[in-house]
Amino acid sequence: MVDNLNFMIFANMYPELNLPQATLRIENGKVWDILRKKNLKVTPEEWVRQHFIHFLIDHRQFPAGLMISEYKVDYADKAVRADIVVFNNDHKTQVIIECKAPKIKLTENTFYQVAKYARVLNPKMVILTNGLMHICAYILENGDIQYLKGIPNYCDI
Repeated sequence: MVDNLNFMIFANMYPELNLPQATLRIENGKVWDILRKKNLKVTPEEWVRQHFIHFLIDHRQFPAGLMISEYKVDYADKAVRADIVVFNNDHKTQVIIECKAPKIKLTENTFYQVAKYARVLNPKMVILTNGLMHICAYILENGDIQYLKGIPNYCDI
């Protein structure tokens, strides 16, 4: 839980997100990542990532045990990291989530980043978020994209 002092500091640094309130453990400028099981420096992108992880687990029934944060992806002979990757019980990629800082506008260029990861990992769905706006889309078998109005529960993917 964010204590009062930390809450005041971070509330002034980052805008309120378009997500339900999350219970984050923050101490000395570091936030506890429940997926990586370690404290991380609170940056604007990490602020969004941690809120989104909690949103998926607490409000969309995503199993924490099937989620990996900062997942290594080999793309064009280069190692890059997807912010959050969600698998099914057969270890097949279900969802790739790319998180941006709230001040970053979600554009075709920012969507391209998650699309690169999708070419390698073959997910059913991709999500791009800056905490204020969320773009969610199914990737169809023919490669087309079907945008969704909201983010479904894990069991509905």
